[in-house]
Amino acid sequence: MNFTLHIWRQKNTNSSGQFVTYNVTDIDSDTSFLEMLDQLNEDLIEKGEDCVVFDYDCREGICGTCSLVINGHPHGEKKATTTCQLYMRDYADQSELWIEPWRAKSFPIVKDLAVKREAFDRIIQSGGFISTSVGSAPEANSQLVNKEDADCAFDSAICIGCGACVAVCPNASASLFVAAKINHFQRLPQGKIESTMRAERMINQMEQEGFGSCSNHRHCETVCPKEISVSNIAAMNKIL
Repeated sequence: MNFTLHIWRQKNTNSSGQFVTYNVTDIDSDTSFLEMLDQLNEDLIEKGEDCVVFDYDCREGICGTCSLVINGHPHGEKKATTTCQLYMRDYADQSELWIEPWRAKSFPIVKDLAVKREAFDRIIQSGGFISTSVGSAPEANSQLVNKEDADCAFDSAICIGCGACVAVCPNASASLFVAAKINHFQRLPQGKIESTMRAERMINQMEQEGFGSCSNHRHCETVCPKEISVSNIAAMNKIL
């Protein structure tokens, strides 16, 4: 398989960037998308050129690090799939690919396709800890949690913080991410303590970081690789 790649190249946060075209040939259909970029980088290094910088870690769809917009779609067009889970057979009918980083002011580009998502860390930190002293960690099954709450908490907890929701939102809103984190804690007995205060702090931090507000486009739900529901946003608003 042969592909023409239009890749966003940018030296640093303050420089301007542009798309640069590369050709990759003899790509096996079972090659993953990131392995294809690895092969491109090997070719560039052999030529003495600067390799393409992109984020990755687990390559198993768990960490949320692989932040690429492919042909206008965060994580590509395949539903409930991260970039690292894509294979080139998924693009058998597309010989030309446009690859760029997340586009959001709150996610400044480090270089090429890599962006800083430290704003998400600061939002989590703003939620803080439960201020009440509860002693040592209790035995896991000592506090009963009804199944509905446990299931809802788990559905929110699977958010991997990749930022695709921000990248696709017309307002660059992080509401889906923040709502998932808030509801994860709020549905469990320990997290119900100070839940309103926690939600207020995290939402205020989200606004300070420059993320926009939710206007119910629901694109975030569509591109989320873990299929986090926008019902989390409604539940977050109820807390407040």
